[in-house]
Amino acid sequence: MNELAIDSWPIGAHLTSPRRGYTHHGIYVGAGRVVHYAGLHGARVAEALRYGPVEEVTVEEFAQGFAVDWSFEPGARFCGETVVARARSRLGENRYKLLTNNCEHFTTWCIHGVHRSAQVERVLRGRAARRGRDLEIAPTNAQPIRYTRVAVS
Repeated sequence: MNELAIDSWPIGAHLTSPRRGYTHHGIYVGAGRVVHYAGLHGARVAEALRYGPVEEVTVEEFAQGFAVDWSFEPGARFCGETVVARARSRLGENRYKLLTNNCEHFTTWCIHGVHRSAQVERVLRGRAARRGRDLEIAPTNAQPIRYTRVAVS
């Protein structure tokens, strides 16, 4: 595994942080900072149910003690400073919705210009399959993602 110091992460990288039951997503904007949709994000159970806005925080605040993976996505429509500008253009937005406007929808929009969440799509496909139905979801031009895991202390 290739681990790089936070200060060498590429600007505009897609960050993920595996959590219990889901993965949290954000955009690395440089200088040890991340823009993410806070959403159902909180350090304590009481805070975890609050809906938070798109905000810029430190990598440590984003990680909340969990590992952080970063990636550059082949086939991305936007990269680098453009991704950062797109992420920052939504700072303060407070329209989080778990199924239709979450942290993954936000990062996918920043990088690919498409508002999607693979996590939500997997859940919806599973529910449809259990009910004996097919679920059609339009494909994107997104390529497989390569991640590099880093421990954040």
